[in-house]
Amino acid sequence: MRSTSAAQRAFFILLAGVTIGFAAILWPFMGAIFWAVVLAILFQPLNRRLRLRWPKHLNLTSMATLLICLVIAVFPLVLISISVVQETTAIYARMVSGQLDFGAYFQQIYAALPSWVGEILERMHLTSPEAIQEKLSTLATEAGKLIAGKAVELGGNTLGFAVSFCIMLYLLYFFLRDGQQLAHRIRDTIPLLPIHKEELIQKFATVIRATVKGNLVVAAAQGALGGMIFMVLGIQGAVLWGVLMAFLSLLPAVGASLIWGPVSIYYLATGAITKGVVLTLYGILVIGLVDNLLRPLLVGKDTKLPDYVVLISTLGGMALFGLTGFVIGPVIAALFIASWDIYSFSAERRSVEKPPQKS
Repeated sequence: MRSTSAAQRAFFILLAGVTIGFAAILWPFMGAIFWAVVLAILFQPLNRRLRLRWPKHLNLTSMATLLICLVIAVFPLVLISISVVQETTAIYARMVSGQLDFGAYFQQIYAALPSWVGEILERMHLTSPEAIQEKLSTLATEAGKLIAGKAVELGGNTLGFAVSFCIMLYLLYFFLRDGQQLAHRIRDTIPLLPIHKEELIQKFATVIRATVKGNLVVAAAQGALGGMIFMVLGIQGAVLWGVLMAFLSLLPAVGASLIWGPVSIYYLATGAITKGVVLTLYGILVIGLVDNLLRPLLVGKDTKLPDYVVLISTLGGMALFGLTGFVIGPVIAALFIASWDIYSFSAERRSVEKPPQKS
Protein backbone atom coordinates (compact mmCIF):
# COMPACT_ATOMS: atom_id res chain seq x y z
CA MET A 1 0.00 0.00 0.00
CA ARG A 2 2.79 2.37 0.98
CA SER A 3 4.83 1.49 -2.10
CA THR A 4 1.82 2.14 -4.36
CA SER A 5 1.32 5.60 -2.82
CA ALA A 6 5.03 6.41 -3.20
CA ALA A 7 4.96 5.28 -6.82
CA GLN A 8 1.97 7.53 -7.53
CA ARG A 9 3.72 10.52 -5.95
CA ALA A 10 6.87 9.83 -7.95
CA PHE A 11 4.85 9.54 -11.14
CA PHE A 12 3.04 12.86 -10.52
CA ILE A 13 6.36 14.56 -9.80
CA LEU A 14 7.74 13.14 -13.04
CA LEU A 15 4.59 14.22 -14.91
CA ALA A 16 4.81 17.77 -13.54
CA GLY A 17 8.52 17.99 -14.31
CA VAL A 18 8.31 16.88 -17.93
CA THR A 19 5.23 19.09 -18.46
CA ILE A 20 7.06 22.17 -17.18
CA GLY A 21 10.11 21.27 -19.27
CA PHE A 22 8.03 20.80 -22.41
CA ALA A 23 6.24 24.11 -21.79
CA ALA A 24 9.64 25.83 -21.43
CA ILE A 25 10.73 24.38 -24.78
CA LEU A 26 7.55 25.61 -26.48
CA TRP A 27 7.52 29.04 -24.80
CA PRO A 28 9.63 30.90 -27.44
CA PHE A 29 7.02 29.93 -30.04
CA MET A 30 3.96 30.31 -27.84
CA GLY A 31 2.62 33.16 -29.98
CA ALA A 32 2.82 31.06 -33.14
CA ILE A 33 1.16 28.11 -31.38
CA PHE A 34 -1.60 30.31 -29.96
CA TRP A 35 -2.47 31.90 -33.30
CA ALA A 36 -2.38 28.51 -35.03
CA VAL A 37 -4.99 27.31 -32.52
CA VAL A 38 -7.06 30.49 -32.99
CA LEU A 39 -7.04 30.26 -36.78
CA ALA A 40 -7.81 26.54 -36.64
CA ILE A 41 -10.88 27.26 -34.50
CA LEU A 42 -11.99 30.11 -36.80
CA PHE A 43 -11.61 28.13 -40.02
CA GLN A 44 -12.79 24.78 -38.68
CA PRO A 45 -16.38 25.26 -40.00
CA LEU A 46 -14.99 25.85 -43.51
CA ASN A 47 -12.71 22.84 -43.16
CA ARG A 48 -15.66 20.74 -42.02
CA ARG A 49 -17.69 21.73 -45.10
CA LEU A 50 -14.83 20.78 -47.39
CA ARG A 51 -14.51 17.43 -45.62
CA LEU A 52 -18.19 16.72 -46.23
CA ARG A 53 -17.58 17.26 -49.93
CA TRP A 54 -14.30 15.29 -50.08
CA PRO A 55 -14.40 12.92 -47.08
CA LYS A 56 -11.50 10.76 -48.28
CA HIS A 57 -9.05 13.59 -48.90
CA LEU A 58 -8.18 15.01 -45.48
CA ASN A 59 -4.79 16.35 -46.59
CA LEU A 60 -6.33 18.08 -49.59
CA THR A 61 -9.13 19.72 -47.60
CA SER A 62 -6.71 20.89 -44.91
CA MET A 63 -4.37 22.39 -47.50
CA ALA A 64 -7.28 24.08 -49.27
CA THR A 65 -8.47 25.59 -46.00
CA LEU A 66 -4.94 26.79 -45.24
CA LEU A 67 -4.67 28.49 -48.66
CA ILE A 68 -8.06 30.17 -48.19
CA CYS A 69 -6.88 31.39 -44.77
CA LEU A 70 -3.79 32.90 -46.41
CA VAL A 71 -5.84 34.64 -49.10
CA ILE A 72 -8.34 36.08 -46.62
CA ALA A 73 -6.01 37.00 -43.75
CA VAL A 74 -2.44 37.42 -45.03
CA PHE A 75 -2.49 38.92 -48.53
CA PRO A 76 -4.67 41.94 -47.62
CA LEU A 77 -2.36 42.67 -44.68
CA VAL A 78 0.65 42.59 -47.02
CA LEU A 79 -0.97 45.09 -49.42
CA ILE A 80 -1.99 47.41 -46.60
CA SER A 81 1.49 47.19 -45.09
CA ILE A 82 3.05 48.28 -48.40
CA SER A 83 0.74 51.32 -48.54
CA VAL A 84 1.49 52.19 -44.92
CA VAL A 85 5.25 52.03 -45.51
CA GLN A 86 4.96 54.28 -48.57
CA GLU A 87 2.86 56.88 -46.75
CA THR A 88 5.07 56.77 -43.65
CA THR A 89 8.13 57.40 -45.84
CA ALA A 90 6.39 60.35 -47.52
CA ILE A 91 5.39 61.91 -44.19
CA TYR A 92 8.89 61.47 -42.79
CA ALA A 93 10.36 63.15 -45.88
CA ARG A 94 8.06 66.13 -45.37
CA MET A 95 9.09 66.38 -41.72
CA VAL A 96 12.79 66.35 -42.64
CA SER A 97 12.32 68.98 -45.36
CA GLY A 98 10.33 71.24 -43.01
CA GLN A 99 7.10 71.09 -44.99
CA LEU A 100 5.46 69.36 -42.04
CA ASP A 101 6.16 71.39 -38.87
CA PHE A 102 4.29 70.20 -35.78
CA GLY A 103 5.72 73.12 -33.81
CA ALA A 104 3.98 75.59 -36.12
CA TYR A 105 0.74 73.65 -35.80
CA PHE A 106 1.04 73.85 -32.04
CA GLN A 107 1.62 77.62 -32.18
CA GLN A 108 -1.61 78.00 -34.15
CA ILE A 109 -3.56 75.93 -31.65
CA TYR A 110 -2.09 77.81 -28.67
CA ALA A 111 -2.97 81.19 -30.16
CA ALA A 112 -6.60 80.11 -30.50
CA LEU A 113 -6.97 78.81 -26.93
CA PRO A 114 -9.47 80.59 -24.64
CA SER A 115 -8.30 82.40 -21.52
CA TRP A 116 -9.47 79.72 -19.06
CA VAL A 117 -7.26 77.18 -20.79
CA GLY A 118 -4.34 79.55 -20.34
CA GLU A 119 -5.05 79.67 -16.59
CA ILE A 120 -4.95 75.89 -16.40
CA LEU A 121 -1.66 75.84 -18.28
CA GLU A 122 -0.30 78.46 -15.88
CA ARG A 123 -1.10 76.22 -12.92
CA MET A 124 0.80 73.46 -14.66
CA HIS A 125 3.79 75.83 -15.06
CA LEU A 126 3.27 75.95 -18.80
CA THR A 127 2.86 79.68 -19.12
CA SER A 128 4.34 80.21 -22.58
CA PRO A 129 4.18 78.48 -25.93
CA GLU A 130 7.92 77.95 -25.73
CA ALA A 131 7.58 76.01 -22.47
CA ILE A 132 4.83 73.83 -23.86
CA GLN A 133 6.76 73.30 -27.07
CA GLU A 134 9.83 72.30 -25.05
CA LYS A 135 7.76 69.75 -23.12
CA LEU A 136 6.29 68.38 -26.34
CA SER A 137 9.71 68.31 -27.98
CA THR A 138 11.10 66.30 -25.06
CA LEU A 139 8.14 63.94 -25.25
CA ALA A 140 8.56 63.62 -29.02
CA THR A 141 12.27 62.93 -28.63
CA GLU A 142 11.64 60.18 -26.09
CA ALA A 143 8.88 58.75 -28.26
CA GLY A 144 11.20 58.87 -31.26
CA LYS A 145 13.88 56.98 -29.36
CA LEU A 146 11.33 54.38 -28.30
CA ILE A 147 9.97 53.99 -31.83
CA ALA A 148 13.49 53.81 -33.27
CA GLY A 149 14.44 51.16 -30.72
CA LYS A 150 11.35 49.16 -31.55
CA ALA A 151 12.11 49.52 -35.26
CA VAL A 152 15.64 48.23 -34.76
CA GLU A 153 14.29 45.41 -32.61
CA LEU A 154 11.71 44.56 -35.26
CA GLY A 155 14.36 44.59 -37.97
CA GLY A 156 16.60 42.37 -35.89
CA ASN A 157 13.75 39.97 -35.28
CA THR A 158 12.79 39.63 -38.95
CA LEU A 159 14.24 36.13 -39.11
CA GLY A 160 12.52 35.18 -35.85
CA PHE A 161 9.21 36.50 -37.16
CA ALA A 162 9.62 34.53 -40.40
CA VAL A 163 10.40 31.36 -38.45
CA SER A 164 7.40 31.89 -36.14
CA PHE A 165 5.14 32.55 -39.13
CA CYS A 166 6.26 29.35 -40.85
CA ILE A 167 5.74 27.39 -37.62
CA MET A 168 2.25 28.85 -37.30
CA LEU A 169 1.35 27.77 -40.85
CA TYR A 170 2.86 24.32 -40.30
CA LEU A 171 0.92 23.80 -37.06
CA LEU A 172 -2.23 25.26 -38.55
CA TYR A 173 -2.20 22.61 -41.28
CA PHE A 174 -2.00 19.77 -38.73
CA PHE A 175 -4.54 21.42 -36.40
CA LEU A 176 -6.96 21.59 -39.31
CA ARG A 177 -6.29 17.98 -40.27
CA ASP A 178 -6.06 16.37 -36.82
CA GLY A 179 -7.67 19.03 -34.63
CA GLN A 180 -10.77 17.05 -33.73
CA GLN A 181 -8.81 14.01 -32.58
CA LEU A 182 -6.43 16.24 -30.59
CA ALA A 183 -9.36 18.05 -28.98
CA HIS A 184 -10.94 14.73 -27.98
CA ARG A 185 -7.68 13.56 -26.39
CA ILE A 186 -7.30 16.79 -24.43
CA ARG A 187 -10.92 16.60 -23.31
CA ASP A 188 -10.50 13.00 -22.16
CA THR A 189 -7.39 13.94 -20.20
CA ILE A 190 -8.97 16.82 -18.24
CA PRO A 191 -9.98 15.46 -14.79
CA LEU A 192 -13.48 17.00 -14.72
CA LEU A 193 -17.01 15.75 -15.13
CA PRO A 194 -18.01 15.35 -18.81
CA ILE A 195 -20.68 18.06 -18.60
CA HIS A 196 -18.17 20.52 -17.09
CA LYS A 197 -15.51 19.70 -19.68
CA GLU A 198 -17.99 20.21 -22.50
CA GLU A 199 -19.12 23.55 -21.07
CA LEU A 200 -15.57 24.89 -20.69
CA ILE A 201 -14.45 23.74 -24.15
CA GLN A 202 -17.53 25.25 -25.77
CA LYS A 203 -16.95 28.50 -23.88
CA PHE A 204 -13.30 28.58 -24.97
CA ALA A 205 -14.14 28.09 -28.67
CA THR A 206 -17.09 30.51 -28.59
CA VAL A 207 -15.12 33.31 -26.95
CA ILE A 208 -12.22 32.95 -29.39
CA ARG A 209 -14.54 33.07 -32.41
CA ALA A 210 -16.56 36.00 -31.08
CA THR A 211 -13.55 38.00 -29.86
CA VAL A 212 -11.41 37.61 -32.96
CA LYS A 213 -14.20 38.04 -35.51
CA GLY A 214 -15.92 40.81 -33.55
CA ASN A 215 -12.81 42.86 -32.84
CA LEU A 216 -11.45 42.42 -36.36
CA VAL A 217 -14.77 43.51 -37.89
CA VAL A 218 -14.91 46.57 -35.62
CA ALA A 219 -11.25 47.40 -36.31
CA ALA A 220 -11.65 47.05 -40.07
CA ALA A 221 -14.84 49.12 -40.09
CA GLN A 222 -13.42 51.94 -37.96
CA GLY A 223 -10.13 51.99 -39.86
CA ALA A 224 -11.89 52.10 -43.23
CA LEU A 225 -14.34 54.81 -42.13
CA GLY A 226 -11.57 56.87 -40.55
CA GLY A 227 -9.33 56.57 -43.60
CA MET A 228 -12.23 57.60 -45.87
CA ILE A 229 -12.99 60.80 -43.95
CA PHE A 230 -9.30 61.70 -43.78
CA MET A 231 -9.09 61.20 -47.56
CA VAL A 232 -12.17 63.38 -48.12
CA LEU A 233 -10.72 66.15 -45.92
CA GLY A 234 -7.44 66.03 -47.84
CA ILE A 235 -5.25 64.79 -44.98
CA GLN A 236 -2.04 63.20 -46.24
CA GLY A 237 -1.44 59.60 -45.22
CA ALA A 238 -5.11 58.61 -45.01
CA VAL A 239 -4.26 54.90 -45.27
CA LEU A 240 -1.64 55.22 -42.52
CA TRP A 241 -4.04 57.01 -40.16
CA GLY A 242 -6.79 54.53 -41.02
CA VAL A 243 -4.52 51.60 -40.11
CA LEU A 244 -3.56 53.32 -36.84
CA MET A 245 -7.25 53.82 -36.04
CA ALA A 246 -7.89 50.15 -36.80
CA PHE A 247 -5.14 49.07 -34.39
CA LEU A 248 -6.21 51.50 -31.68
CA SER A 249 -9.84 50.41 -32.05
CA LEU A 250 -8.82 47.19 -30.31
CA LEU A 251 -9.03 49.40 -27.20
CA PRO A 252 -12.80 49.63 -26.63
CA ALA A 253 -14.52 53.01 -26.31
CA VAL A 254 -11.51 55.34 -26.78
CA GLY A 255 -9.32 53.73 -29.45
CA ALA A 256 -9.93 55.49 -32.79
CA SER A 257 -10.67 58.86 -31.14
CA LEU A 258 -6.99 59.10 -30.21
CA ILE A 259 -6.34 59.78 -33.91
CA TRP A 260 -9.30 61.78 -35.20
CA GLY A 261 -9.81 63.73 -31.94
CA PRO A 262 -6.56 65.77 -32.05
CA VAL A 263 -7.05 66.45 -35.78
CA SER A 264 -10.55 67.83 -35.19
CA ILE A 265 -9.22 69.98 -32.33
CA TYR A 266 -6.54 71.37 -34.66
CA TYR A 267 -9.13 72.26 -37.30
CA LEU A 268 -11.40 73.97 -34.77
CA ALA A 269 -8.51 75.89 -33.18
CA THR A 270 -7.05 77.12 -36.45
CA GLY A 271 -10.30 78.43 -37.94
CA ALA A 272 -11.19 75.50 -40.20
CA ILE A 273 -14.54 75.28 -38.44
CA THR A 274 -16.33 73.36 -41.19
CA LYS A 275 -13.71 70.61 -41.36
CA GLY A 276 -13.47 70.47 -37.56
CA VAL A 277 -17.24 70.15 -37.09
CA VAL A 278 -17.55 67.58 -39.89
CA LEU A 279 -14.73 65.44 -38.48
CA THR A 280 -16.04 65.71 -34.91
CA LEU A 281 -19.60 64.75 -35.85
CA TYR A 282 -18.36 62.00 -38.15
CA GLY A 283 -16.09 60.63 -35.44
CA ILE A 284 -18.82 60.61 -32.80
CA LEU A 285 -21.82 59.58 -34.88
CA VAL A 286 -20.21 57.23 -37.41
CA ILE A 287 -16.87 55.90 -36.15
CA GLY A 288 -17.98 55.88 -32.51
CA LEU A 289 -21.34 54.35 -33.38
CA VAL A 290 -19.59 51.39 -35.01
CA ASP A 291 -17.80 50.67 -31.72
CA ASN A 292 -20.88 51.21 -29.57
CA LEU A 293 -23.18 49.05 -31.71
CA LEU A 294 -21.06 46.33 -33.32
CA ARG A 295 -18.73 45.45 -30.45
CA PRO A 296 -21.48 44.54 -27.94
CA LEU A 297 -23.37 42.64 -30.65
CA LEU A 298 -20.40 40.71 -32.03
CA VAL A 299 -18.34 40.26 -28.86
CA GLY A 300 -20.55 40.60 -25.82
CA LYS A 301 -23.58 38.81 -27.26
CA ASP A 302 -21.82 35.58 -28.20
CA THR A 303 -19.48 35.51 -25.22
CA LYS A 304 -22.33 36.49 -22.85
CA LEU A 305 -19.90 38.78 -21.05
CA PRO A 306 -20.95 42.22 -19.78
CA ASP A 307 -19.52 45.16 -21.71
CA TYR A 308 -17.41 46.32 -18.75
CA VAL A 309 -15.87 42.84 -18.39
CA VAL A 310 -15.00 42.83 -22.11
CA LEU A 311 -13.39 46.28 -21.74
CA ILE A 312 -11.35 45.50 -18.61
CA SER A 313 -10.27 42.05 -19.78
CA THR A 314 -9.22 43.41 -23.18
CA LEU A 315 -7.17 46.23 -21.67
CA GLY A 316 -5.62 43.94 -19.06
CA GLY A 317 -4.86 41.25 -21.61
CA MET A 318 -3.13 43.70 -23.95
CA ALA A 319 -1.14 45.16 -21.04
CA LEU A 320 0.15 41.69 -20.12
CA PHE A 321 0.42 39.89 -23.46
CA GLY A 322 0.65 42.68 -26.03
CA LEU A 323 -1.52 42.61 -29.15
CA THR A 324 -2.42 38.96 -28.61
CA GLY A 325 -4.01 39.96 -25.31
CA PHE A 326 -7.15 41.24 -27.03
CA VAL A 327 -8.01 37.55 -27.45
CA ILE A 328 -6.37 36.07 -24.34
CA GLY A 329 -7.95 38.59 -21.95
CA PRO A 330 -11.63 37.89 -22.77
CA VAL A 331 -10.92 34.14 -23.01
CA ILE A 332 -9.49 34.09 -19.47
CA ALA A 333 -12.38 36.24 -18.22
CA ALA A 334 -14.97 33.92 -19.80
CA LEU A 335 -13.30 30.79 -18.41
CA PHE A 336 -13.06 32.47 -15.00
CA ILE A 337 -16.79 33.20 -14.93
CA ALA A 338 -17.69 29.75 -16.30
CA SER A 339 -15.47 27.99 -13.75
CA TRP A 340 -17.00 29.87 -10.84
CA ASP A 341 -20.49 29.21 -12.19
CA ILE A 342 -19.67 25.48 -12.24
CA TYR A 343 -18.26 25.66 -8.72
CA SER A 344 -21.24 27.59 -7.32
CA PHE A 345 -23.68 25.19 -9.01
CA SER A 346 -21.81 22.19 -7.62
CA ALA A 347 -21.70 23.71 -4.11
CA GLU A 348 -25.41 24.48 -4.24
CA ARG A 349 -26.16 20.95 -5.42
CA ARG A 350 -24.06 19.43 -2.63
CA SER A 351 -25.86 21.53 -0.04
CA VAL A 352 -29.23 20.39 -1.37
CA GLU A 353 -28.23 16.71 -1.49
CA LYS A 354 -26.59 16.75 1.95
CA PRO A 355 -28.72 14.68 4.37
CA PRO A 356 -30.01 16.48 7.46
CA GLN A 357 -27.97 15.95 10.59
CA LYS A 358 -29.51 13.89 13.38
CA SER A 359 -30.18 15.75 16.59
